[in-house]
Amino acid sequence: MTKKPMYRQIADTLRERVQRGELKPGDALPTESALQEEFAVSRVTVRQALKQLTQEAIIESIQGSGSYVKAERVNYDIYQLTSFYEKLADRNVETHSDVRVFEAIDACQEMAEKLQVAVGDKIWHVKRVRFIQQKPVTLEETWMPLALFPDLTWQVMENSKYHFIEAVKKMVIDRSEQEIVPVMPSEEAVKLLGLDPNQPILEKISRGYLDDGKVFEYSRNAFKSDDYKFTLVAKRRQ
Repeated sequence: MTKKPMYRQIADTLRERVQRGELKPGDALPTESALQEEFAVSRVTVRQALKQLTQEAIIESIQGSGSYVKAERVNYDIYQLTSFYEKLADRNVETHSDVRVFEAIDACQEMAEKLQVAVGDKIWHVKRVRFIQQKPVTLEETWMPLALFPDLTWQVMENSKYHFIEAVKKMVIDRSEQEIVPVMPSEEAVKLLGLDPNQPILEKISRGYLDDGKVFEYSRNAFKSDDYKFTLVAKRRQ
């Protein structure tokens, strides 16, 4: 009986760890050097094993980050206005946000129009990367009127913006007007999300309104296309 090639044995072992739940969706795999040491093989052999598991859609590689157990796509129901945390609440996975930019700036003509404020009014500009487990999945850039949220903090934006608005500020969010468009990823998105620079991604552009008609945010979200699926229910007119 012919013995399996070593890379297949490594792939089998890692696949079994995923199936047993030792490695869960979103978990990072050991580094290539750690796998080399564990199985006493060359880096080429380790990469062959990882390539096989990638082809089987069991793992995925994030450029500059490592390999992860592939998670089921996040279902983004377009008709449900929910936060990032709420969308993942039933999946029992760890999520967090890495705030990259948090600053108060003067509203330019474009942002003044988007937020319904005067040119030169102070607005918040926040940029953050959203993570599922250790894997970056969304790059969000948000602008908010400072007059509405003078007490907004970096710590708030590391968590749920909607929780802050509703539970702390006691404001009522009414709706969000959204459009989803395919775009080529920016250099920043490629770097932060580990994207293929030659593959289009989905970008969601949204403007959020409070129940009194005030605009509370304008945001742009770049999604990793293979981490999300967008759903809606279309009813035929009777």
